[in-house]
Amino acid sequence: MPTFSQDVTGGLPSLLSQIAAKALSPEDADLLLLGSLTVFSACLPNVYGIYGGREVFPNLFLFVTAQASAGKGRLTLCRHLVEPIHRQLRDIYAAEIEEYRRKQAEYVANKKNPDAEPPQEPPLRTLFIPANSSATSVYQVLNDNKGVGLMFETEGDTLANTFKSDYGNFSDGFRKAFHHETISYNRRKDREFVELAKPRLSALLSGTPRQIQSLIPDAENGLFSRFIFYYMNVRLEWLDVFADSENGTLDYHFQQFGNQFYDLYKILQSSEPIRFSFSQPQQTEFNACFAEVQSQYSALFGLDIVASVRRLGLITYRTAMILSALRIIDGGTISALMVCEDTDFQTALAIVKVLLRHTAKVFEQLPQAEQPTGREKTQVKQQFFDTLPPRFDKQKALATAQTLGISASTAERQLQKWCVCGKLCHPKHGEYSKPK
Repeated sequence: MPTFSQDVTGGLPSLLSQIAAKALSPEDADLLLLGSLTVFSACLPNVYGIYGGREVFPNLFLFVTAQASAGKGRLTLCRHLVEPIHRQLRDIYAAEIEEYRRKQAEYVANKKNPDAEPPQEPPLRTLFIPANSSATSVYQVLNDNKGVGLMFETEGDTLANTFKSDYGNFSDGFRKAFHHETISYNRRKDREFVELAKPRLSALLSGTPRQIQSLIPDAENGLFSRFIFYYMNVRLEWLDVFADSENGTLDYHFQQFGNQFYDLYKILQSSEPIRFSFSQPQQTEFNACFAEVQSQYSALFGLDIVASVRRLGLITYRTAMILSALRIIDGGTISALMVCEDTDFQTALAIVKVLLRHTAKVFEQLPQAEQPTGREKTQVKQQFFDTLPPRFDKQKALATAQTLGISASTAERQLQKWCVCGKLCHPKHGEYSKPK
């Protein structure tokens, strides 16, 4: 599968450049950059934009998928980037709960006093929200934290198992949170009806391809189109596990990066609302780009992928918003209107163009809603692929397709589809090869 880091590293904000410099390969750099963008997306207060006539915030959902031991575990480093913010919230809560307990003891001691009023329990302040929580618990934590939260799970089946339980199926809340739609729930303790307006939830998950299917049963599920998917290759390469051991641990370096980001967080926290916007030429290029992509991908994969293409447009906008906010660390000015720099616009486009390929790869592996003859068609396509040699040209492919009763136009479309989702390589015009 393709990577993007080698094309964007030169134009990244300094914090992301430092993070990418700790990568072991272009694919590892992609992983660290996507993980960083996702955790940062939960912690940019007072930054918003207008997209499709609606107010949107930077929040992203990411799912990194690979076979076991492919390297996706390095995503845990990204947790360090926002831990200072999480610790600040936990420290505030610890002080508030201590004060609450003191007042509660006083109230119990003076309960006979008719003027005594019970103290109000403080809200639970936290950034990280465990995936194995009940639906009501997740919504309550979001409500306590003014709608902000980050779900960070390195095992995707943790969330999948929660969704399958009676108490924990908040898949609908996940889908609503992506678009900041109001979430309603009942608090059993106080029998109180609560409406959570404009939730700003971000999510970072990783797992095997099978765990994706456990979380998202088919391509028509609305949760699929809301996620960024990154499909990692398994490389049979032994890495030097002692390299760079004299220069401090990766955990230490990422903790330092987290301190840099914490400084930006405090600046944004105390600032007035900042509206992010594309310039007029950027808007024109953006619309033209996604109109073309939508046409191409719908022709190749059908209408079920259109929702993913359209939401990847929103993800492009949010990615550019995050990149622009990170420029403040490099001395960028803060004003009521933050217009995207062309460098950040092109970086966001370059990232998402690669993510489209990864989305198509995962989309192809999900169960599709097929017609009665769908299984037979799938078998013929697989037979077509298996019959092709390791290297071949277009004429050879068309001749092979003809022997199987596949039309030339269908064969050409299938070849293009396999190239997009990484099942074939297309080194030059008219020539194809199967990945080793």
